[in-house]
Amino acid sequence: MDFGEQPFVMLIGNRGDHGPISSVGKDEWANHSQTSLSKNAAQRSSLPLKRPLLFVRAPIPSPHSIANNCPLPPSVVHPILHTLTLQDMSIIGKRGIHYLRNLKTANIPPELLERGQNRVIDASLTLIRERAKLKGELLRALGGVKASSTLLGVPLGHNSSFLQGPAFAPPRIREAIWCGSTNSSTEEGKELNDPRVLTDVGDVPVQEIRDCGVDDDRLMNVISESVKLVMEEDPLRPLVLGGDHSISFPVVRAVSEKLGGPVDILHLDAHPDIYHCFEGNKYSHASSFARIMEGGYARRLLQVGIRSITKEGREQGKRFGVEQYEMRTFSRDRQLLENLVSPSLPLSLFFSQTRACTHHTCKLGEGVKGVYISVDVDCLDPAFAPGVSHIEPGGLSFRNVLDILQNLQADVVAADVVEFNPQRDTVDGMTAMVAAKLPAGGAPIAEENMDKPVPELFSAAGVSEAKNSICATPRTRMLRTFPRAHIPKSLFFVDH
Repeated sequence: MDFGEQPFVMLIGNRGDHGPISSVGKDEWANHSQTSLSKNAAQRSSLPLKRPLLFVRAPIPSPHSIANNCPLPPSVVHPILHTLTLQDMSIIGKRGIHYLRNLKTANIPPELLERGQNRVIDASLTLIRERAKLKGELLRALGGVKASSTLLGVPLGHNSSFLQGPAFAPPRIREAIWCGSTNSSTEEGKELNDPRVLTDVGDVPVQEIRDCGVDDDRLMNVISESVKLVMEEDPLRPLVLGGDHSISFPVVRAVSEKLGGPVDILHLDAHPDIYHCFEGNKYSHASSFARIMEGGYARRLLQVGIRSITKEGREQGKRFGVEQYEMRTFSRDRQLLENLVSPSLPLSLFFSQTRACTHHTCKLGEGVKGVYISVDVDCLDPAFAPGVSHIEPGGLSFRNVLDILQNLQADVVAADVVEFNPQRDTVDGMTAMVAAKLPAGGAPIAEENMDKPVPELFSAAGVSEAKNSICATPRTRMLRTFPRAHIPKSLFFVDH
């Protein structure tokens, strides 16, 4: 059916931040579609496309059809919808596209629904792929590094068993990393404004994907594919910002599959997160490491900071051979942990009291593809990080955690920082800063030839201009290059 120049109904449904349906013409929609972004830019910075996610094209119904609640003509531009009543459309327009799953949509052919989901997923993966390519090409052109930490946000919070605030964490962590209250140098002398040390490829648009009715099985696959796309671009190594702890499963799975073998995991947490299926949810944030160990994606799992563990947690730990170091014995275990992460460290750094232990004595990461670090912010005592969903007193100090990360002598292939809840971070953003300092200052990076300053490398690579510096702020990072740098002429950084 061709509607010609007739006005048509445009429906935008993104988590309820837009108003109800409205009638516009073709030209007006074309202009609007280029600038239709959510009012809440912090939460919506990773839209798959700069246009409405959902709109229905049909002639404006007559008063008679409205009165009789007749369905609109089934001309659907976005193939998720087939035939909906005006009332259904109004509900979606006011409350968000995810309400589509609660409507009477039995007439929607499954192939149309899947096609719509595929379009959103493909757009999401395309953005991650292109951003990773641009960053990888830039770093290869600059040279001088074997591995660079690459931020990838996964704002997922619906698998949390208590509060879902971690979904809002990635933008808050980025803001803290680039906050003007601190400088860009780490304790070890790394310059975060050097893209060879830290770069960014944006977020996986989790909520947009879920809004289209994608289930958790497929969502986990999308997260895994996103991580693989980052790893395809040497020298990028994923540093994933959660999100609740359920994201660790698809991330570790992707890392293991991409590297072709299992990894060792250093897991810092107040909880073991190894339930077989917590509250009936196999993807619960309390079950992520059970999925990892079942899949054979990790050879060793070393858990530090545990202080809230049930009988099932201990039984699951024994089943998978997990090395669990609880806080109640942490002072006695520190020397053993030292030998596992860095045998060359002096024993004087730790307390002298030790205890017998039957765990592995080889260094973490030996004989496998590398080490994966997973940091749940609630591993810290709430005095250092109150902004978490599950507060557990008696935890690690910030210095304890930083020492472990800085002294780890292993090939760190990827890492995540999870379970920061901005909605509970009420003390001047203190937990956000802690969550930012952990990946920025603690995670090791394999380096070589890092002695040249950034401007000299730009000159050598053929970079003609660096506006507002490379990483001055996430909003202004843009680099223009000439063809002899062998990278695209315009290289735009992620805008958060």
